[in-house]
Amino acid sequence: MGDTIVRFIAADDPLAKPLLDDLEREYDARYGDLFGEVASVELNRYPAQEFALPHGAFLVLVEFVDGVETPVAGGAFRRYDDRTAELKRIWTRADRRGRGLAGQVVAALEAEARRLGYTDVFLTTGPRQPEAVALYLRAGYEPQFDRALPAEEVGIHAFRKQLAGVGIGRATGVEAAATVAAASADRAGALA
Repeated sequence: MGDTIVRFIAADDPLAKPLLDDLEREYDARYGDLFGEVASVELNRYPAQEFALPHGAFLVLVEFVDGVETPVAGGAFRRYDDRTAELKRIWTRADRRGRGLAGQVVAALEAEARRLGYTDVFLTTGPRQPEAVALYLRAGYEPQFDRALPAEEVGIHAFRKQLAGVGIGRATGVEAAATVAAASADRAGALA
């Protein structure tokens, strides 16, 4: 296991397939059909071009294992609105967890979103992903839910973050509340 390299690729690039397959298996194991559908429905909800320039990005972190480029973590973002990128598909291979790779993915996605002119990031994760919740809190994301409630009661966990070094302000409380309500009503982002 060596150093990782960031590769921006198309969401349907074969290099992404092993990670997305693992992500689908993990979501199905954690959630089953809790949200009324299997993980493949969520993972195929958006066309690959939504995660491509000029409004999105898809990346993998790769390591060279026996001379072969091997994806070990990845993630993406898509346009949520004019100033907000929505993070999706944040994932680390099970045998590479605990090394800070997901944090690297989030930081690289934020940097690319900032480069594309986004000022804010929005994301959601499910109630059975405490590692994801911890990751987003460490990365400075603000929960848009009552952290005192049990995770299953919260349901979809929405987060927001203003990107550093940008001049446009945060969403108002009304805008943030509307965003959270829309995300909760729309299962589309439940398993980011």
